[in-house]
Amino acid sequence: MKNALIRSAEKKDLAIVKALAEKIWPPTYSSILDAVQIEYMLRQMYSIHSLTQQMVEYHHHFLILEFDSKPAGFASYALFEKTKKGKLNKIYVDPALQGKGLGRFLLDYIVSLVKEAGCQTLQLDVNRYNKARYFYEKLGFLVTGEKDTDIGNGFFMNDYVMELSLADGTDQPGFAGSFDKQK
Repeated sequence: MKNALIRSAEKKDLAIVKALAEKIWPPTYSSILDAVQIEYMLRQMYSIHSLTQQMVEYHHHFLILEFDSKPAGFASYALFEKTKKGKLNKIYVDPALQGKGLGRFLLDYIVSLVKEAGCQTLQLDVNRYNKARYFYEKLGFLVTGEKDTDIGNGFFMNDYVMELSLADGTDQPGFAGSFDKQK
């Protein structure tokens, strides 16, 4: 994609992830979560300590999406060899840049990495009221379950579990397979 670059994040990049989350989350979730819960979740999941823990202890791979040489989004995923599953933990694009194909570009890249690692499925959780669900369905993800996760302070994440099958070794419809990428 022209003017877009995906790169692996290092610990020093976690401040960029935190800043992007603080910019992206309020407009993304304000119609489905109250401001108190958004602030709580940002503190819990996007502090530098929490992001470092996700990267180091939980082995989440973080990616930074740049557009016109500026941070425009981020994602994280994990690989589980025993179950041959990949898990998309986070994927966000600056709302001002949505609709340009950047989210799809980032997701296509993650699908290629997960497939290269030998995974047969890519799984994600999405809030049951998040319109991103339809984006994922358009790309072949199927709802396989629901879960309600107590995240503390009286808050819950009410999610659909969605999966994309990668088992047959062929590219899924809509997933490119070649990228201008840097690691």
